[in-house]
Amino acid sequence: MSTEKAGYHHGNLRDALVRTALALLEESGVEALTLRAAARGAGVSAMAPYRHFADKADLLAAVAEQGYADLRDRLARADMAADPRQALVEQGVAYVLFALERPALFRIMFGAPLGDLPPKPPPAGSAYAILAARVAGLVPEEKREAAVMAAWALVHGLACLMVDGRLNRQTGAPPPDALARQVTGLFAAGLPV
Repeated sequence: MSTEKAGYHHGNLRDALVRTALALLEESGVEALTLRAAARGAGVSAMAPYRHFADKADLLAAVAEQGYADLRDRLARADMAADPRQALVEQGVAYVLFALERPALFRIMFGAPLGDLPPKPPPAGSAYAILAARVAGLVPEEKREAAVMAAWALVHGLACLMVDGRLNRQTGAPPPDALARQVTGLFAAGLPV
């Protein structure tokens, strides 16, 4: 066994670095997130992250991947309402609240591309797939693709407007969850059967 391997006892360093990076991101923003800061937070040497991440963009991609998993889990929990239209509304509310509770992560997930990687299609079981499955049960097949895009655009746009402070109390907007419920409720009610 090499000396390097024998002295390395952290456990799952990659996951620890991602968790630390998420905490740094949510506490101090993307500017504070560096490989060195993640290493310090995980209690390892400044060079240890390079065993798992080529650079900051690579770490940010892993952080975004964790964000997608967290969003998927929230949408799956929201999708449990017995009424299918209500389940769609609850997914919309969950999406908006996720963005408001974790704005820095939301921006990394849906902001500018990370590195030179081309965007990948959403995997089965993703947040998008949960939304698509719910919409599929509500609209005729020939309208599904457009309905899924419309649903996603609606909640994503609403989330972005809220995260960016474009909808505030001065405009008389209700609290975020109530507004998200109203807007997505109007959308769900208008879906063709």
